[in-house]
Amino acid sequence: MRSIENHFSEGCYNPRPRSAAALEQVGRKMKVSLLLLVLLWEAESQPALRPNFVLLMADDLGVGDLGCYGNKTLRTPNIDTLASGGVKLTQHLAASPLCTPSRASFMTGRYPIRLGMAALTRMGVYLFTASSGGLPTSEVTFARLLRDQGYSTALIGKWHLGINCHNTTDFCHHPLRHGFDYFYGLPTTNLRDCKSGEGTVFSTAYRELVFFPLQLIGVTMFTLAMLRFLRLILVPVGVFIILFLLAGLILILFLCFLHYFRPLNCFLMQNYEISQQPMSFDNLTQRLTLEATGFIRRNAEKPFLLFLSYVHVHTALFSSKDFTNKSRHGLYGDAVEEMDWSVGQVLNVLDELGLANNTLVYFTSDQGAHVEEVTSKGEMHGGSNGIYKGGKGNNWEGGIRIPGILRWPRVIQAGLETDEPTSNMDVFPTIAKLAGAPLPPDRVIDGRDLMPLIQGKSQHSDHEFLFHYCNAYLNAVRWYPPNSKSIWKMLYFTPKFNPEGANGCFSTHVCFCFGNYITHHDPPLLFDLSRDPRERSPLTPATEPRFHEILRTMQEVADNHTRSLREVPNQLSAWNVLWKPWLQLCCPSPSSSLSCQCDREKQGQRMSN
Repeated sequence: MRSIENHFSEGCYNPRPRSAAALEQVGRKMKVSLLLLVLLWEAESQPALRPNFVLLMADDLGVGDLGCYGNKTLRTPNIDTLASGGVKLTQHLAASPLCTPSRASFMTGRYPIRLGMAALTRMGVYLFTASSGGLPTSEVTFARLLRDQGYSTALIGKWHLGINCHNTTDFCHHPLRHGFDYFYGLPTTNLRDCKSGEGTVFSTAYRELVFFPLQLIGVTMFTLAMLRFLRLILVPVGVFIILFLLAGLILILFLCFLHYFRPLNCFLMQNYEISQQPMSFDNLTQRLTLEATGFIRRNAEKPFLLFLSYVHVHTALFSSKDFTNKSRHGLYGDAVEEMDWSVGQVLNVLDELGLANNTLVYFTSDQGAHVEEVTSKGEMHGGSNGIYKGGKGNNWEGGIRIPGILRWPRVIQAGLETDEPTSNMDVFPTIAKLAGAPLPPDRVIDGRDLMPLIQGKSQHSDHEFLFHYCNAYLNAVRWYPPNSKSIWKMLYFTPKFNPEGANGCFSTHVCFCFGNYITHHDPPLLFDLSRDPRERSPLTPATEPRFHEILRTMQEVADNHTRSLREVPNQLSAWNVLWKPWLQLCCPSPSSSLSCQCDREKQGQRMSN
C-alpha cells in the first residue's frame, strides 16, 4: 500500500512551488480555453450562415390594413410583433398592381414584361385552371435556386401562375416544375364565383356575351315576325328556327358555365393530384397553416424555404367560426384577423423548434387593396391603402405600395424602418445570395439585394429607377437620384375613375390600361412623392424649375429600359388565358364522370409529404 506522502508526490497534491515556465504554460492553456469558450458562445448565438426562409404573402391586402402601418381598428398583433422584431419597409413596391404578373416577378426578380407575363388585353390574370399560359419553364425561380443548394422547398396556398401547356399531364407551369418539392393549395385563385351566394366577377362578360345577344335575338325575331305578319317581307320559317336554336345554345352554354365553373376552377391540389373539388372554405386557413407548420417540423434539421401564399383577403371572403363576426370591419376584418392568427402560428413553431434565430421571415402582399370590391348590398369587401390614391389594377401609389416586413434576429436590428424605395423583386437576389446560390448569368435581374440597406451598411436604395407597368404598357417611371431626398414619379397615362370623384373604376370592377379607359398625358404627369405621397398636385414648369430637365432624364432612361427588353411569347394572350377543355383537370366521381367532384381530405386519403 502506497503511503500518503507518495500519493501526494505523484500528482494529486504537490506543495512545491511551480517554476515560471510551468506557470506560463498554465496561463497559455487558460487563454486557449477562454478563447474556445468565447468562440463556442458566438457560434451558438449567431445564426447559421445559410438561413431558412419563410415567405408570407397576403392576397389583395392593403398597406393600410395593418396596425404596424397605422391601422387603429384591425387587430394584427402577430404581424405587428413581426415588424417590431425586424425592419419595416414603408416604400415597398409591387412589380405590378395585379396578382399574376406581380407574383411572377416576385418569384423571378424580373419585370413581368421580361417574362411574357403582361397582357395586351383586359384580362391580365388567369381565371381558368384550363388555360395554357403560365410562368415559362425557362424562367428561374428562387425555389429552383435554393433546391439546387440543398434546400427543401414548399409552396402552400395560392399559385396563380399556370398549370398545363398541351395536355392534362404535362404540368409545365406547375409549382413542382419551378423548384418546389411540395405543393398544397390552389392552382389558380380564389374568386367570388368559388363561393355560393358571393356574386361573380363575370358580370360584364354575362352582360356582353349573354344578355345583350339574347336581347338582340329576341328583338330581331319579334321584328321579323311582325314584318312577316304584315306581309311586308317574306321571312322563311328556317330563319326563325336558326335564331331560336342560337338563343337556346347561348342559354345552355350560360347555364353550363354557371353550373360547372366552381368545380372546374376552384379546387385544391396536393402536388399533382386533386385533393378537393370543389374547394371547401371550411377551416381552409387552418388547413393551410397546418400544412405550413408541418413542413417546418419535417425539415427542422435541414435548410428549408417555405412560401406560404395566403388565400386571404381576396374575395370571396371567408373565415372560420372562431373569427366570424369578431372584427370591427365585417367579413373583411374577420379574414385579416384570421390571417394574422395564422402568421402567429408559423412564428410560434419557429420559436418552439429553436429556428427563429436562423430564419429570415418576410411578410408582404401581392399588390394594393382592391378598393372596388363592394357587394350589391353596399358592403365593403376591399381593404385600405392608407393615405395613398388608387388600388389594385392601377399604378397610383395605392395599387403598388405594399407591406414589407423582414425579421432575422441578431442579423437585422429590431425596430428599424426605412422609406427607401424597394421592390418585391428584391426578394429573389436577396435570398439567393444568403443561400449561396449564384444568380443566373444569362438574363437581366431587376431586383436588388436588400441586406446592405436593411442592415444599415447602405443608406440609399440601390434602385435609382423603377418602372411601373399596367399590364404590358409602361405606365410610370420612378426616379430616386443619388444624394437627393426627392422621389420623382412620371405617369404617361392614368385610369379614368368612375363615378366621377371616386377612388377607383367601380363600373368595370377594376381599372383597365388602354383605350377609352385611360387618359394620356403629354407631357407626362410629374410628382415628387417625398413632398406629395398622395399624388394630389402634379408639378408644372411654374412649380418645379427643373420640370423639363427631370422629364427628359426619366424619358432617356425609360427608352434605354425599353431597348433592353427581348421579345418573348405572351403568356397572357387571349389564346393563353382562354379555357381549353383538353387541359381541364377533373377528379372523377364514382357516380358520374362529368361531376368533377371528390373530397380526399374528408375521406382521409390525402397524405402529407
